[in-house]
Amino acid sequence: MSATPPPAVSPPAASTSASPAAPPTAVLRVACAAGFSGDRTDAALPLVQALAAAGGPACLIFETLAERTLALAQLARRQQPEAGYEPLLDELLRPVLGPCQAAGITIVSNFGAAHPAGAARRIHALARALGLRPPRIAVVEGDDLMNPAQRPLWQAAAGEAQVVSANAYLGAEAIAAALREGAEVVVCGRVADPSLTVGPCLAHFGWAVDDWDRLARATMAGHLLECGAQVSGGYYADPGVKDVPGLATLGYPIAEIDADGHCVITKPAGTGGVIDTHTVREQLLYEVHDPAAYLTPDVVADLSEAEVTAEGPDRVRLSGVRGHPRPTTLKANLFHETGWLAEGEISYAGVRAAARARLAADVVRQRLADVPGLAQGLVTLRADLIGVASVFADDTGRWWRDEGDPTQTDGFAHATDVRLRLALAHPLRTQAERLLREVTALYTCGPAGGGGVRTALRPRLGTLSCTVPRAAVPATHRFILPEAA
Repeated sequence: MSATPPPAVSPPAASTSASPAAPPTAVLRVACAAGFSGDRTDAALPLVQALAAAGGPACLIFETLAERTLALAQLARRQQPEAGYEPLLDELLRPVLGPCQAAGITIVSNFGAAHPAGAARRIHALARALGLRPPRIAVVEGDDLMNPAQRPLWQAAAGEAQVVSANAYLGAEAIAAALREGAEVVVCGRVADPSLTVGPCLAHFGWAVDDWDRLARATMAGHLLECGAQVSGGYYADPGVKDVPGLATLGYPIAEIDADGHCVITKPAGTGGVIDTHTVREQLLYEVHDPAAYLTPDVVADLSEAEVTAEGPDRVRLSGVRGHPRPTTLKANLFHETGWLAEGEISYAGVRAAARARLAADVVRQRLADVPGLAQGLVTLRADLIGVASVFADDTGRWWRDEGDPTQTDGFAHATDVRLRLALAHPLRTQAERLLREVTALYTCGPAGGGGVRTALRPRLGTLSCTVPRAAVPATHRFILPEAA
């Protein structure tokens, strides 16, 4: 989570003094089987097998919800009311729901997205199909800020935008409460990513909700887990510089968390990837704007004196994290209608491929010059030459207008395999559709040698962020009974 609330502090809702020693001493193992929506669906079973073999209390988390993912979920639910949760839910849970029941491993995830109750009903249906007993499923609620009483919290940030959903980042307390009441599966919508780990720690160790140091340590354990295989060497890999063995069979991470919140990061034996001090340090600082004040709904974590120590092959210990009182505000994301995105692609190959692709783009630009808002810079027509310039190009076309002729430089003149991508974002569907027709027309309207046209059109939601008072966003949980499935 990229959190931006000001570092003001507030007392917890039910504050108790920080306990000098946490009651249970057994290590809690938390494993992460997904780092985003669309992650590998075969990652969970090796984790569950490792957790079951280790014995003791354990929790399996799936982190599948980014800002973009929640926007897509909102769009899906608008088209189909029972949709709006993680589309790969069945594929993620089918291999492990039974083994987790058998081993007493709880499951916590934000795969509820825009419809946690719908996800819970789907899990009940999946359990029935697998011949399993009905799991005790709780959903965490309160992140949805669309009810009329809460609209004033974010209306100023929305301005004139047509907001279709507003969600606050919740913390770990409702997750912990559900687990303490016997939930075997906890389904969340918008919660902070590390809170998926903090919640099970609160429930297991019985920490006070103002035990800032322990909460901060658990938060950073969750932060190391939340991106899945990134900490196992996936996003770290760079051949010849940072070599990672077995990248095709990456093992996803497990955090062994002790009663004080310190953790050891490891992975299942026999899986690919690597967990060492380098991969852990990279993930530790990932998306952290201020290492001395990493803001989350549960705590402000201070990593400025953190220590990362190797304990053995694929075993790295994190210690030295401190905590400060949590912010008085919660981050909220607002999704609003922004119109349509049209995309078209066509390939050019052989000599002067880049020059022909560039000419094709210029033809389309001329054909669409009268699109409302384009000349005034109110809408964007972007062109990329995949294989020549698609990452470092820009929406405004500055690269396209650079001095000189890019096709005459070494990197362009010798390009013989280029795919042109054109994209138009526009409030009106009828205008966005014009791009699709113009790219398709390049087949015979030239330039020469174009082929392999592909077009797509989809609605878009834009994102705005703001902060809202914590006290105005109560988080709750409720159990979804199998009869409601």
